[in-house]
Formats: sequence, C-alpha cells, structure tokens
Amino acid sequence: MIILKRWAYRLVRFFYKLKDENLQWQVVNQEQLLKLKHERALAEKTLEIELKNKSVLLAHEISLLETKNGAELEMLKTQCKQDIKDYKQYLSSLDQLKYSIQQSYAHLPIAVAYTIHHHAKQLLNKMWEAEDLETKLHFEMQLLQFMTTVHEDARLSLEQSSEQNLPKNTLNLIELLTVNDHESR
Repeated sequence: MIILKRWAYRLVRFFYKLKDENLQWQVVNQEQLLKLKHERALAEKTLEIELKNKSVLLAHEISLLETKNGAELEMLKTQCKQDIKDYKQYLSSLDQLKYSIQQSYAHLPIAVAYTIHHHAKQLLNKMWEAEDLETKLHFEMQLLQFMTTVHEDARLSLEQSSEQNLPKNTLNLIELLTVNDHESR
C-alpha cells in the first residue's frame, strides 16, 4: 500500500508540476499572448472592413453593369424595332414593284411578275440574314441593282408602249445572279 501511496503521490506531484510549468509559461508569455490576441482581433477587424469595402465595390460594379447592360438591351430593342420597320418598308416597296411590273407588262402572265418579285424578296432575305457586313453590303448592292434594273425596264416599257416587250434586262439579271449564286456554292 505504501507503494501505491508513493505512486499516487508522485502522480499528483507530476500533475502539479505540469500545472505549475504551464502557469509559469503563461505568466512569462502573457504579454506576448495578449499581443497576439490583440493582433488577431485587429486582423479580423481589418479583414471585416476589407470585405465590407469589397462588397460595396462589387455592388457598385454590379449596378454599373446592370445599368450598362440595360442600356445596351434598350438600344438593341430599339435597333430591332427599327430593323423590323425597315424590313416591312422593304417588303412594301417590293409589293409596289410587283404592282408596277403587272401594270407595265399587263400582256405577260402574272407568274413573270411573281418571279421577279420572288427574286427581289430572296435578295432582300439574303441581305437581311447575312452575318457579316461585307456579305450584307454585297446583297444590298445586288438588290439595289436589281430594283434599278426592274424600274428601268418598266420605264422603257411605258415609253415604248409596245404590247409585246419583255423586261429583258431584269430577266437577264435574274439569270446572271442565279448562275453566280449557284457557282459560289
């Protein structure tokens, strides 16, 4: 039993010794521990302030992007509305062209006027659906050339007042553009 008491006594002394060493270490390093706690609190506060500033900055940037994107969207909507209006005007112009052809060439089958109208409409659609500006301008020039030729043929037909004349220049241009279109594919 004495051995057990000694062993218990040594164990208790060992724990007290550890506790004393720990207490001594804390007393010796108390200033440094306080300094570290203070630095940690300052670092946390600095980080919190930085995060708030970044949050405000990001909110501002998001607001700017929303405003910019909203303005761009409105511009695109306006542009699309104008494009649709322009397209409708083109279609109306092509319908007038068809009517003009029917008046100038009353002796021809109506299918001729529809063919000319259809070709002009195809050129318009190609121009409208072109992805790049160069292609769009190419088809626009073809459409302008085609419509000018049709009007010139109609004017010549009215001046000649012959019942048997044909829109030869227009038909030749349709043939030329069709051949060129098939060759480019």
